[in-house]
Amino acid sequence: MTRPTCLIFLPTLNEAGTIESIIQQIIDLNLGADILVIDDGSADGTDEMVRKLGSKYPSVSLIERGARLGVGSAHIHALRLAKERNYGRLITMDADFSHQPSDIARFIAAAEAADIVVGSRFERTESLKDWNLFRKGMTHLGHFLTRLLLSMPYDASGGFRVYAMDKVPQDLIDNLESANYDFFFESLTLLHRRGLSIAEVPIDLPARVYGHSKMQLKHILGGFFRLVLLSYRLRAKEKE
Repeated sequence: MTRPTCLIFLPTLNEAGTIESIIQQIIDLNLGADILVIDDGSADGTDEMVRKLGSKYPSVSLIERGARLGVGSAHIHALRLAKERNYGRLITMDADFSHQPSDIARFIAAAEAADIVVGSRFERTESLKDWNLFRKGMTHLGHFLTRLLLSMPYDASGGFRVYAMDKVPQDLIDNLESANYDFFFESLTLLHRRGLSIAEVPIDLPARVYGHSKMQLKHILGGFFRLVLLSYRLRAKEKE
């Protein structure tokens, strides 16, 4: 049987409130895509829900890592698997409805003319209207710092993306180091530096309805350190 050309990836950690619904909504889009869930040791039955869906839909698969290894490392795992299995496209999105399955069609359309497509929270003035002041502030600060330190004009800290896997170099995937949220700006910066074309699709992010944010203070501080370190390394490489 021929493998689908598209893989949709969802990282999970205690997403029992949403995982069945979001997977069902993706399936109902009739994209003919495979759906991969990488679970980092959920304690709320998320893994069992995915296994149940996998028994009903052969396109749904689960990788259980048994421990919280980081959302960035889950994305790297998905990139490696998509490359190894020769998928044409990898679509990545959150499993808590921060990203809407109904937007996937717009991402795929944009991917016809770009190597990488990213969801942008900054193209619409009202895209973050339901967020609290702290989350808005952190999001805009992160965007400012990636523009300042990495010369990155795109929304580099979001996980709703499409990758054209034939354009993503294997050595770039192998050299990604960020295990947590810093993966997002590291990966997009390196892809941009390699000359891949990047397009943005405006998205709206609702206030969190299900669960709670997985980001901790150590992730914020670690991300800032990684941002400064990556900026230093890139500037040093330019001087060589």
